[in-house]
Order: sequence, then structure tokens, then C-alpha cells
Amino acid sequence: MMRRICYLLLPALFILTFAESHAQDVPENLTLKEIFHEPVIPGIRPQFRHFSASMDSIYYSWNDSSYFETGIYRIAVTGGEPEAVENTPQRPIHSPNNRMIAFTDKGNIYISNTDGSNVRRIVASKERDYSPVWSPNSRKIAFMRGGDVWVTHISRPELIQVTRRGNSEPSFSIDTWAGNNSLVLRQADNSDARTIYFPEYVDEFVKPGASRRGIPEVTFYMANVDSAKVDTLLTGYNRSSARAGFSGNFILIDASDNALKERKMFLFDTRNGNESILFEDETEGWLHGTYSEFAPRTDRLIFLSEESGWNHLYLANALTSSVTQLTSGDFEITWARWLDDQKIIYASNEADYGERHIFIHNLRDGSTQQLTEREAYRYQFVLSPDKSTLVYAKTYFNEPYELFKIDLNNPGEEIRLTDTVPERFSEFNWQKEEYVHFTGRDGETLLPMSVLYPENYDPERQYPVVVFAHGAGSLQNVYKGWSNNYWREYMFHQYLLLHNYVVVEVDFRHSTGYGRKFREDVTNWMGKYETEDIVDGLDWLQEQTGGALDLDNVGIYGGSYGGFMALYAVSYKPDRFHAGAALRKVTNWRNYYYANPWYTLPRLGDPDEVPNHYDRSSPLTYAPELERPVILLHGLIDDNVGVQDAFHYAEELIQHGNTNFEMMIYPSERHGFTSPHSWYDEYLRIFEFFEKHLK
Repeated sequence: MMRRICYLLLPALFILTFAESHAQDVPENLTLKEIFHEPVIPGIRPQFRHFSASMDSIYYSWNDSSYFETGIYRIAVTGGEPEAVENTPQRPIHSPNNRMIAFTDKGNIYISNTDGSNVRRIVASKERDYSPVWSPNSRKIAFMRGGDVWVTHISRPELIQVTRRGNSEPSFSIDTWAGNNSLVLRQADNSDARTIYFPEYVDEFVKPGASRRGIPEVTFYMANVDSAKVDTLLTGYNRSSARAGFSGNFILIDASDNALKERKMFLFDTRNGNESILFEDETEGWLHGTYSEFAPRTDRLIFLSEESGWNHLYLANALTSSVTQLTSGDFEITWARWLDDQKIIYASNEADYGERHIFIHNLRDGSTQQLTEREAYRYQFVLSPDKSTLVYAKTYFNEPYELFKIDLNNPGEEIRLTDTVPERFSEFNWQKEEYVHFTGRDGETLLPMSVLYPENYDPERQYPVVVFAHGAGSLQNVYKGWSNNYWREYMFHQYLLLHNYVVVEVDFRHSTGYGRKFREDVTNWMGKYETEDIVDGLDWLQEQTGGALDLDNVGIYGGSYGGFMALYAVSYKPDRFHAGAALRKVTNWRNYYYANPWYTLPRLGDPDEVPNHYDRSSPLTYAPELERPVILLHGLIDDNVGVQDAFHYAEELIQHGNTNFEMMIYPSERHGFTSPHSWYDEYLRIFEFFEKHLK
């Protein structure tokens, strides 16, 4: 087994001692209203927006008073005090030589020097001009107007229309330049999309809420700027990205099929028109974490692939078609970019699946330098256009993330840029979650779990259990940090400690960060294996605590995929889960296939071809035999998981005489609630539901 696992398989005595020593750490003065209402206890997390034109500062959205309505702030990359910005600055688009920027304003395109001098409007028309893209030599800009592609020279009068689409044709978009005289373009044909309705009811009249959903047919083209000749490169691959080398000699289309079962990296030699496949990968589950990028000035490229079972970094040479795997092992490369033609910066979870560190790999001598040392979870990486600064979010247990940076010209200590957690946050005695790993029933699968213990925890007693199931399915939420996705839920879990619950979360199979097999085990049957992983976690914890869990009173809740999991668990294992609270949940995966085939097709296939995958994965199938009480909570205008799923499920219960359920619909809320009053109402009902059924 991997070396990092050794210290995770802790003896039962240590677990007991840990639980006992942390039993008193609970926020005694926390109330339910404070969790969901403003001002927000942990403050508003700063959201990186972009680097300034001079790249000596960053802009981010934030609220310095812990209210949800945010403004724009600016802070120097060397640190210091943030400055509120009254007028939201335009996002600068840096030229490849980093001497100029382009930006749009009122439908016109401007350029200037990076210090803000020499501002020039280079494109103006009565139509809206948008999406400027610099040529590699920083002398031309391609842009969009009315769904067509245009090119202008920045230093002489020249305006060229590259495409002229028909009235019924889809709009073009620009993927990249291929050298200084050709462009790689795409068209996405959505004519086969299905119209899905998410009606809105709270206005004076009901709005139908029509939305077109489907996976488009994508075609890639290479367009010559001078001749306006447009040649087709590839069609039929929809989940694809196009890259081109600095020389323009090679174009790479990194293409995956609709179901994400097959990946092919098509390499086009623009000098002779030859086409080859540089790399390909197939899986029975679904592809994840793919990325590819040419070096700044050579015809080498890097890409990420799970072909080995773990997402790793590869180097390819377009001239020779050679491919070399640069990293290997039972861990993942979660992010990677070129710094220059010889150096690659990347993030890895090699030290532990719950933490991420940053590295630089030097191709010249094969050496690797680790830039970070402290245990932490790092993500949201953004590299400055000149490759000199890396900005990212960094968090640790009970420390909401802040923005940090590393000076890549002189790597040293991580520099903290923001200080946004209010003093009030430290007034609460937050319990540090117990972060553990256990082995599943197959004797091989290592699963992460977090545990929180109730106030005045006594291992001689038994406590009811609340299980939280994270959303999205493909997500990591058990790690060494404060969850940005579920910060409200984490405070709610601390509130449950005041009421004598043990709170548990398992990163079940389907979660990301643990390798391809871990994620793909649930393919074609979602819910079953995730539920088994949670059960295994409860049994393991029961053994470690010497029987402190009341396994006859276990509740489970979650939102979106977590809401689906709540209903699935109480149906599949009614002997193990005794009450379920399901928020904005999928109950019928067929509905979600039509609303979001991007997500559902790779996991379950086409419902017309494999209906059994949908039947066995949908809680609606098991609703007639539901034995346990459930509460259904859903936003009426949810345009991700439609409220239809809640209504279908409730109707099935009603028609089978099941009165042991509750339901609450929120008329003005979508998938992600926005009103603090709705959040509070929702979680008050969940709390009272568990109090009623688990005690």
C-alpha cells in the first residue's frame, strides 16, 4: 500500500483518546439563525477576478462587512491593505509579449500599454464587438461581431472579415490563433436541443421558463486571415478544446466523445495537411481532469490523463509524436501549466489526498522543486500572464480560505494576500473535525471520512448520527480545510453537536481526487456503491469508538446529488438509515438526462438504450416501498434539478398511501438558494425533522 497511508490506519485507542480530548470543543453560543443570516459568521470568501494590467495587483470580489452583496477590491501582489474600487475595471487581455492589453467597452475594442498609457480605440461599429484574441506576435487582434470572426491590425488600417455565416448557421467562436495568419474556429450546432421548462410563479403572471438543453454538434475549422479560406478540421466531437503551437505548424484538438468514454488528441500539421492521433485513452466510466497546452515557443506540449488510473502529467513532442509520462504513482496532478519552454508548474495530492502542494518540474535536468511545505488544501490556481506570480486559495481545518501568492521569479514563503475572516469567527469554539481513512468492504478501497463529536461526548453513551452527503457526485469535500462549497452546512453540523449528534461525512466512491477507479465504480448504477461506502464508514467508526453510535437512529441529508443520496440510502438500506432529508434532489435520473445530458450520459448512458441503469439508480423507482420518513425541500424555479423531481416523488408516495413524509417548496428559489430566510427555514425544518425521528 502507498507510504502515505501508513499513519492513517490508526489504532482504536488513539481514536478514542482523540474523540475524548476534543469532545468539549463545540460552539456553545451558536444559533441556527446566526448560521444563515447576515452578517455571515466566517465572512465572505474573496473571489479572484483578474490581475491588473500591470500585473502588480489583483482584483477580487468581497464584502468587508460580511454581507452577501459584494464589491470589487484591489490589493498589491506584495500584500498590504485592500482598496475598494468604485467602478468595476475591465478585465485586461494581455498581449503575448505582455507590453499591451486589449479590452472592450460599450461594444468597442480598445488597446493600451500595460501602465494605462496610450489608450486607443481600434474597432468601433454600431454592432457589438467582443471576445478579442491577440495573435502570437502581438500585432493583430481577432474578435467577434454578430457571430462572425473579424481581424484587425493594431498599428495600421486593416479590417478583415474572416467568416460570413448564413442566417440559419450557428455563430462562430475563436479557439486560438495558429501562427500569425491563421485561426482555429468552432461552430456549435444546437438545433437538436430539447426545450425544457422551468416555470416561474412569483411574478404577476406565470412565466414558462423555457430553456434549450442538449449537447451540440461541434465543428472545428482553420481559417486563413488573408484569403478568408475556411477548411474543416474535425466534426462530431463536442467535448473538445483546440490548441496551437507558437509557430503555427501544429494544431492540437483534444477531443472526447459525448459520453466521455473515448479521448483522442488529433494533431494537424499545417505545413502539409497531415493528420495523426498523438494520444488516445478509453474508459468504461467517464473521462475526467483532461487538459493540454503547448509550450510558449516550442512545439512541445503537456497534457493530463488518467490512462494509468491516476491523473498524471505527460510531455509530448509534436515534431516526433513522442509521448513521455512525467509523473506516476497513486496520486493525482490536479492542475498544471507551462512557466517557460523548460519548466512546468503543477499541483499534486501526493502527500495526502486531503492536501495539495505546488511543484515546479524542470525538463532540462529532470528535477522537481516543491514550493509549499505547510499542510493545507490549495486550489483555484491562477497564473499571471507573464508567469511571474501564482495566486490561489489556501485553507486548513477551521480556517476559511484566503488568497495567497508565490513569487515564481524568487520562490520562497507563501505570501498571504487577503485577511477576510472577521474577528467574530474566532469567538466560536469550533470543533476540529476528525479526519480519518478506513478500508471499504472489498478490503482494498481506502475511503476518507470526517467525524464531529457531540458536546460532553461520553464514549460510554450512544448518540444518534447525522450523515452529510456532498453534492455534485464528482466532488471532493473531505479534506484538510474549511469547505467553501458547504460552509453553511459545516456550521450546521457544529450546531448539531450542541444537540447530541455525531456528524459524519464520507467521500464515497464517485468523489474526485482518489483516482479513476474510485470515481468510476458507480458508472451505470449510482447510489448503490456510495451508500455501501457510508455504511462501511459507520461500521468502522462504531468499532473505533467502542459502540458510541446509536446505529438504530441514523439520519442522512444533502442537497442536489446529496439529496438524491439521502433518498437512495433510506430506500436501499432502510435498516441502516432511518430518516432522510433531501434538498433540491434528483429523484428520476431520466428527468436530469434531458435537463443535463452533459452530466448524466457519461454516468448512466442513454435512457432509451439502457433503461435499467436509470431504473435502479432513481429513488422514484423505490418510492412505493419507502419505509422511512423523508422530508423533501426544493426551489420552485430550480432550473438545474427541476421541481418536477420533488413532485413526482411526492405523488408516488401519495398514490401508495404513504403519509410519513414532509414537503416544503420555496417559490422564489433556484438550485442555489439566495435568500438567508429560505436557508434558515430549510435547515430549521431539517433540524426539527431529525429531532422528531432520531430521538
